Amino acid sequence: MNIHIRNYIPEDCLILARLFYDTVHTVNARDYTPEQLAAWAPAPPDPELWNPSFLEHITFVAEADGKIAGFGDIDSSGYLDRLYVHKDYQRQGIGSMLCDALERSAAAERILVHASLTAKPFFLRRGYRVRKEQQVERRGVLLTNFVMELTR
Repeated sequence: MNIHIRNYIPEDCLILARLFYDTVHTVNARDYTPEQLAAWAPAPPDPELWNPSFLEHITFVAEADGKIAGFGDIDSSGYLDRLYVHKDYQRQGIGSMLCDALERSAAAERILVHASLTAKPFFLRRGYRVRKEQQVERRGVLLTNFVMELTR
């Protein structure tokens, strides 16, 4: 498989929104209840709302043999906002490649992420440390995640 990491373009937004929704509802289903998944990702996000944040952040897209397989974005403060890999491309190094690119692109001395239960082991393997476990509310439903930090 040929994996290529490239910069985001607005034409990607609809595909990335769908990938986010599908990933949350499949990959994260082992760690969260159906009610929590529905609160986290009730429907594919509106590209009109997501596109501006992708453009404001450093956003990378992973393509595997020409198909979008994942994406990630980080802001100027070093907050890694989103990192998602399509359910059919899990455990093939795509998340690591995206995270490598995001970490390299950030000028901040530390990278902060709010990692899901599912993503926590991935970030631990990368050297991130848990700062705290927290409960976040989405549409009236509590979800557990972890504030994690990588100091460089």
